[in-house]
Amino acid sequence: MKNMLVHFTAYNYWANQQLVKGLLKLTEEQLDKPFGAGVATIRSAVYQLWQEESTWYQRLQLTEKISDPTMDFGGTFSAACDALLKQSRLLEEWVQQANQAKLNHTIAYTLKKSEHYKMGVQDVIIQVCNHSTFYRGQVVYMLGLSGIGRLPVTDYSRFKPKK
Repeated sequence: MKNMLVHFTAYNYWANQQLVKGLLKLTEEQLDKPFGAGVATIRSAVYQLWQEESTWYQRLQLTEKISDPTMDFGGTFSAACDALLKQSRLLEEWVQQANQAKLNHTIAYTLKKSEHYKMGVQDVIIQVCNHSTFYRGQVVYMLGLSGIGRLPVTDYSRFKPKK
């Protein structure tokens, strides 16, 4: 199972890199164009991706009080993309270094509404990567609606892991 999780987090990092390459070519107007759906803009979707990867990573670190790196973030979009990629890389490295006991661990967490949950670490890793895939898909869809001709390709079938 660890090999699959290492591979999956490596794919997640690679796919985020592919997405960022395309996004850094956009104008501020394109990043902030309202779409009126659940995710309002491309920028907000990228921030959501970053925030969720950070939240789950902090839970893996057994952090009691989770902080949102996007809250009050005043940096450039490029800096946000760099932070997202750094976060994705940290997750990949965490999985690479985790022993089987860590991967078999169950973490407990509480959502804002005082709802208490438990989830196995292996399921957390799958949750993070699947969530990121969902948001990457949302961003690519918004790019297409914006008339962007060359869309980032983040399909798993295009991922070439280093051996």
